[in-house]
Amino acid sequence: NLVGILNQSGKQTFDAVQAAGEAAARAAFPDAVILRPSIVFGTEDQFFNRFAGMARLSPAIPVVGAGTEFQPVYVDDVAQAIFQAAARPEAAGQTYELGGPKTYSFAGLMRLMLATIHRRRFLAPLPFPVARLQAWGLDLAQTVTFGLFTNTLLTRDQVKLLRRNNVVSEGALGLKDLGVEATTLESVLPSYLYRFRPYGQYDRSVTMA
Repeated sequence: NLVGILNQSGKQTFDAVQAAGEAAARAAFPDAVILRPSIVFGTEDQFFNRFAGMARLSPAIPVVGAGTEFQPVYVDDVAQAIFQAAARPEAAGQTYELGGPKTYSFAGLMRLMLATIHRRRFLAPLPFPVARLQAWGLDLAQTVTFGLFTNTLLTRDQVKLLRRNNVVSEGALGLKDLGVEATTLESVLPSYLYRFRPYGQYDRSVTMA
């Protein structure tokens, strides 16, 4: 099965999908293989595409948890890991944490994204207390409008998640244990973020620092 949410809605809560979901799967199927990816990137991802779209329209990008670390993993590598997990008998009952070859801070990912799309934007660090207050207001707006407004911008739970690093734990099983070589972020981002450059696919100017 494949589960994952960016925003809570109804019964689809973070606790139900991740913590309780893993426990329930293991209780019902002891040989189940659990895969925990960091940020997944690829052509239609909801991370780099989202912020690149924001950079095309806004002079500044708010960054909650600028120092929080991530280990982005390529969607094709995740797909290969799923195949290998199903094909290898020794994977039964194991948990694998999937991350790419490099670790980046949130601010570092934004700088890399901006360099890829050849745009200069101000990265505005947003302190956690401020972010939590803004998220509370957006969550409240969703509540009082009875779901007519859906908070897809920033939730209180997302702020909580951004306080924690999202990287492969020390000693955890990972891509290498499934025979998958991790793909670098730098080798893939230009192949689909080019459309956010000032001149789209025709913009071949030198990457901006």
